[in-house]
This record gives sequence, structure tokens and C-alpha cells, in this order.
Amino acid sequence: MSKQLKYLNIIEDLRNAIFNGEIRPGDKLPSENVLSEKYSVSRQTVRKALEVLTDEGYVYAEHGRGTFCSHMIKHRTGGHNIAVITTYLSDYIFPRVIQGIDDVLTENGYSILLKNTNNSRTREAAVLEELIKKDIDGLIIEPSKSQIFCRHINLYKMLDEYNIPYVFIQGSYSQLKDKPTIVLNDEKGGFIVTDHLIEQGYRDIVGVFKADDIQGLERHKGYIKALQKAGIPYDPDKVIWYHTEDRKSHPFELIKQMIKNRDELYFDSIVAYNDQVAIQLLKGIEQMGLSCPDDIALTGYDNSYLAASCKVPLTTITHPQEKLGAMAADMLLKLINGEIDGEKEKLHMVIEPELIVRESCKKKQK
Repeated sequence: MSKQLKYLNIIEDLRNAIFNGEIRPGDKLPSENVLSEKYSVSRQTVRKALEVLTDEGYVYAEHGRGTFCSHMIKHRTGGHNIAVITTYLSDYIFPRVIQGIDDVLTENGYSILLKNTNNSRTREAAVLEELIKKDIDGLIIEPSKSQIFCRHINLYKMLDEYNIPYVFIQGSYSQLKDKPTIVLNDEKGGFIVTDHLIEQGYRDIVGVFKADDIQGLERHKGYIKALQKAGIPYDPDKVIWYHTEDRKSHPFELIKQMIKNRDELYFDSIVAYNDQVAIQLLKGIEQMGLSCPDDIALTGYDNSYLAASCKVPLTTITHPQEKLGAMAADMLLKLINGEIDGEKEKLHMVIEPELIVRESCKKKQK
């Protein structure tokens, strides 16, 4: 290994050790001699690596005592900057969520640093590592794949140690359920939209849900409760689960296959995870020579602009995006200003859903 690679390797290893919690704020780093021996490099090479980490704010040196992991909070707050992390930026929901956040923050003299993860855990960890080094006062975070166990909790613990408050929107991780969160009542939303189909005379209802986000699991719970209320047996064969990576093809192809085999597994309606998926399913219905709602009724979720403007306007559930964003920004500012204590108060706010009825679901003809 070249000197250049060894020098970079020292930097990367120490930086990762800090982010992984192996080296904590105030901890003394191994001496130059120890690092020199470990990496088989000169002390000058070690010193150069430590200088880079010092410039980045990770460590600081005390004459005669050694090098220590820095309390980065001393350098990272007070700039009136708020980071907002969403799963997507171009998605049909998030521009309005961000608008709600921006309205509140701008009015209070704060600027937004916007990041997205593409619903990737690896990307979320990288974004958090980057933001911890920046001059931020707080974060609003939409977690990536919130239903799956989070393996970078140490980064959230670092935010806690540096007294950088954060608010989750749309869901949170199982290990961080006590943290400030603003969500929709997705279980109730799933119940309402399924119950509406049942009231319209539909009983053979397919459910299409996202498996790796908590919203999908909650909407599925509501779907089950509505079936139970009506005395309709739950049939797992009538539930399609999909993941982030296959969201653009899996529901579409499976619903076409289910339509092809309707004689074996009859269904008359579909509850879709959201409006985007519902529109994919509408295309699948039409490709198979059927129509909505005459042959198959269909519902979405989110009341996006897509729901009202698509070929068959969708019956759907409201998603007050700007309100959610404004509520998150307001909660975060109260945490920053010490008006509420996120460690002592249970800050979990729930927005109740409402049904929007349109042409994709009409009363079933007997």
C-alpha cells in the first residue's frame, strides 16, 4: 500500500470509529507512536492524517496530553440552518411538505439545507455523517425504509450528544419511538378507504402495500380491520407486498397476472398503497381489457394532484402535506428554543385522515 493510501486509510478508519461510537467525544485517540506502528507508517504520515481530522473538526490536540475526539457541537450550531432529509425530492408529496417547512422556518429567520436519500439506508447514514459536520441547529427527517431495523442508530445518538434536536415525519424507527414524531393516522386511513369500498358493495378486495415503510404496515392493519368489521375473511393471496426497489414494476405486473387468473382468485376492487401505485394499477387494468370502476373499483392514498387529474379521478385519502411540514418545523423550533423538552415530553402528533370520493369507486351493481 502506498504512503498516500495509508494516510487516507488512517483518516477513514478514525472517522468511521468516531461515527460508529467506538471513539466518543472527549476520548483520547491512540498516540502517534501507536498509530505509526499499527499502520506501518512514519509519525509524520500519522501527524498529517490527524491534521486533516483536526481541520474537519473531528479531533483536537492538547499540548503535552495528546489528541482527543472533539465535542463537535461547539462548532455546529447557531448558524440558523435547519437540515431537511426526505426520501425523495421530486416525489409528488414532498415539494408541498417542504413548502410547509420553509414557510415556518423562513418566517423565523432560518434557512433550509435540503437532502434526500432515495429511500436508501446507506444514503441516509452518509447524509447524517455529512450533516453532523455542518453548521446546523436541527433536523427534520423522513426515515428511509422505516419498517426495517435501523443499523445506524449511533448517528442519532451523536445528534443527541451534540444537543442537535430532530423531528421525524411520516414514521420513525422502532428503536427511536420516543423521539419527536409527526405522522398521519395511516391505520385509520387504510380502514376508512377499505370500509368505503365495502359500503359500496365490494367484498373481494385486493390490497397493495409497501413492505419496507411503516406507512404500508399501518395501512395494511386498517385494511384488515375493515374486513373484520364486515365479516369478510382475510385472504393473504389477495394482498400484494412490494419494496422500494421494485415499486415501479412489481405491483403493475402482479395485478395484471391476478386479472389474468381472476377465475381462480376473483376480486372486484383494489386498495392501493398510494396514488402513484393506483395509477400504475389503473394502467394494468386497462391493458387487460377491463375498465375502472365498471369492472374493478380502485382507491389511492394521499390526495395528490395525480389523484384528481388522472384518466379516472381517484377516490383517495387526504394527505395535508403543507400542514405536516409546518407542524414539524414548529415543533423543531420549540425544541431548539427550549420551549419543550424532547427527552421528557412524549412529542408524538397524529394527523387524522379524511376520505375524498371520486369516480374510481362507484356503488357496485348487483
